[in-house]
Amino acid sequence: MKLSTNDLHELADCAIAAATEAGQMIARSRPQDVQRKAGGASLASQVVTEIDKRSEDIILEVLRPTLEPFALGLLTEEQQDDGGRLTADNFWCIDPLDGTLPFIEGTPGYAVSIALVGNDGTPHIGVVYDPVESTLIHAVAGSGVYRDQQRWLLETARHGELSVFADRSFLASDERAGLVDGLERIAQDMGFAGVRIESSSGAVMNACAVLANTPACYIKFPKPTAGGGSLWDFAATSCIFTEAGASATDIYGARLDLNRPDSTFMNHRGVLFASDDELAQRVRTLHQ
Repeated sequence: MKLSTNDLHELADCAIAAATEAGQMIARSRPQDVQRKAGGASLASQVVTEIDKRSEDIILEVLRPTLEPFALGLLTEEQQDDGGRLTADNFWCIDPLDGTLPFIEGTPGYAVSIALVGNDGTPHIGVVYDPVESTLIHAVAGSGVYRDQQRWLLETARHGELSVFADRSFLASDERAGLVDGLERIAQDMGFAGVRIESSSGAVMNACAVLANTPACYIKFPKPTAGGGSLWDFAATSCIFTEAGASATDIYGARLDLNRPDSTFMNHRGVLFASDDELAQRVRTLHQ
């Protein structure tokens, strides 16, 4: 089913309502029952709380009624992938609580993320709600990016430090020293005042922080083991980046594979979000 512009905006309104309701519930909550689940190699991909599941329930109560009328598939983190995303023309891609570790620790860096993705992997809608700041960011393909319902225009600064956002695994990586050296060379070549590395947030808020702290990038290099984040970690922010005129690609510069048929993990090609294309091109050279 081909969706019209009006359809997309109607569905975006549903996603905004769902993310806001779930995010406000999260803002009022603290985790009581932390569990482990099957996931990637990192602790961040394995922990889940009752709040993750409650958030998902809230979101699905709003979005399930859209599935049949719009012939949509559904992929959500806390339920098994039923393969419907591969046969539907479009599917909801939901992370009910990205950044569960920061949420458990009581620190900023977690969010609700909802995307509508086409069968070819193109994100058409991206909605992110930050429960800590009560901030909503959303984008619809062809309509720009909005922050708290106001048009958000990206400022591509060419001064100050280069902000680099990474997952916690980056800090423990054997390649960290070499990568930091490479990033410092890039910063010097581009006239920046140095490099600042942040690694306290989940994938969704890391990506949003790139847009709020230009010049900046968020890097996840490919790895052979399962992990590297999942489709729902990057779908919404990929739409937001596209509409902001920023760069959201894999580490090789190709479009993110947001409907990967053989897995929901993204470790195969890595992820690179950058505030502009020139910075993205330079960071790609660090991966040989």
